[in-house]
Amino acid sequence: MKLEVKNLDNGAAGDIELSDAVFGLPPRVDILHRVVTWQLEKRRATARKARERSEVKRTGKKLGNQKGGGTARHGNRAAPQFIGGGKAHGPRVRDFDPGLNKKIRRLGLATALSVKAAEGKLVVVENFDLAEAKTKSLLATLGGLGITSGLFIDGDAVNANFGLASANLHKIDVLPAIGANVYDILNHDTLVLTRAAVASLEARVNG
Repeated sequence: MKLEVKNLDNGAAGDIELSDAVFGLPPRVDILHRVVTWQLEKRRATARKARERSEVKRTGKKLGNQKGGGTARHGNRAAPQFIGGGKAHGPRVRDFDPGLNKKIRRLGLATALSVKAAEGKLVVVENFDLAEAKTKSLLATLGGLGITSGLFIDGDAVNANFGLASANLHKIDVLPAIGANVYDILNHDTLVLTRAAVASLEARVNG
């Protein structure tokens, strides 16, 4: 698959040959669903538990007489209604650490890239080099490219000026190639890659 490469000023900068094994796969909704679900579950922290009535160390002595005291008939200080008592129906430990093999993760990444390419939402630029870290200038540049919601993926490291200029822009996110993931790719309208990012992603999927 051949795609035109642009500069940030929307000028032509040659062509690039994209691997069909990475950018030309058929859409697989089932694979995308599995990978996105795995990603979102991995974000969740382990739920902490609360001590329930049987786990609280309190006296088991009866508080008073069964009758004649003018109060309720309590028999245990560990009851939930007392300060220091056990939690009624408290949270239990839940560890959200699902597994997903590397083959499915690589297939999911390649499928997400292929979906963007098939939709015409994939843009390849020469690099993200900016003369200065100015958000106003970057907004004008993105306007020229027609991008209002985009994920920008660079090579091994994100260009410093580009990262600073885009830090406060809504729906504009920047990642190095190692951080590319299915959820963020699908969560943005446009995917913008540098030449270095294309090479890194192809090596990552084929590796």
